[in-house]
Amino acid sequence: MKYVPALALAVLVVFAVRGVVSGTPIIGFPALLLLAVVVCGAAWVWDKFFLATKRPANELAHWGVEVPASIFWVLLIVFVLRSFLAEPFRIPSSSMRPGLVTGDFILVNKFAYGVRLPVLDSKIISVGAPVRGDVIVFKAPHEPDKDFIKRVVGVPGDVVVYDKMKGVSVNGKALPQADAGTYSWTEAPGDFRTALQKMETNGDRRYAIAQMADAPAYSRGGLRRSMAAADYEKARAANPDAFLRIPYMATPVATCEDSPEGLTCRVPEGHYLAMGDNRDNSDDGRYWGFVPESHLRGKAFFIWFNWDDVASFAFKRVFSGIQ
Repeated sequence: MKYVPALALAVLVVFAVRGVVSGTPIIGFPALLLLAVVVCGAAWVWDKFFLATKRPANELAHWGVEVPASIFWVLLIVFVLRSFLAEPFRIPSSSMRPGLVTGDFILVNKFAYGVRLPVLDSKIISVGAPVRGDVIVFKAPHEPDKDFIKRVVGVPGDVVVYDKMKGVSVNGKALPQADAGTYSWTEAPGDFRTALQKMETNGDRRYAIAQMADAPAYSRGGLRRSMAAADYEKARAANPDAFLRIPYMATPVATCEDSPEGLTCRVPEGHYLAMGDNRDNSDDGRYWGFVPESHLRGKAFFIWFNWDDVASFAFKRVFSGIQ
């Protein structure tokens, strides 16, 4: 019987490792962490109020109970901090370059947009709402088992136009974009890219964006969803240069319209339009729609680690805020 807490904890660890290795976890990490807190908490209570009272003073607790009980308070503190204050998140792609790069470890403010119940994600206390220019982490509407990070471009009631010259206007007012040279990065071994860099201003937020000079304003995501995956990859591999010149395509987003002027989106109540700063290398709201308020996980605000930055002794990214 005394082995049960340790065995239960071991099973949870196996589930967690399997999820990391496979990329398709059976149980989400928040739920696993909650179960671990419950298991270790039960072991702590059992040992503290029952087993310890019957154990001789010079006898050690059974390891099957002692190990889970000893880490209970650590897990509880981590669970509370992660659920209500700040959650770590790793940037998985280049969609938010230049500001955020692949491999950045960031912190997400969990209470900026309301206090939510852990695991259930039900809001219990309203605190605030995203504003234009915020960088948000959210459950992807089209893939709710995945977390995405993008920048808020439109809030409920806004009319956002993304024109064919890659300019953005909100409610008829163009967002200023000042030239800021070029920006280069290595997407993958042998895949070196250079983009135009501009400083965009949205409200009181000013941040860097990247635009590929030879890419159309809108087509990659539309094409990806209009062709079978195998045909898409074959077409791109056969003629990558022509691929970049595919005509502007209609959007599948229900409340957006494709017109000669560009892509016009009317943001519905309770939703947000989010786009990546790396405009031509981002799978975002232009292709899959709007982010429901219920999908928000928090506001990104701090870069706390980047292995390449630390290993090169550059220290240009770690411990910095997010524009």
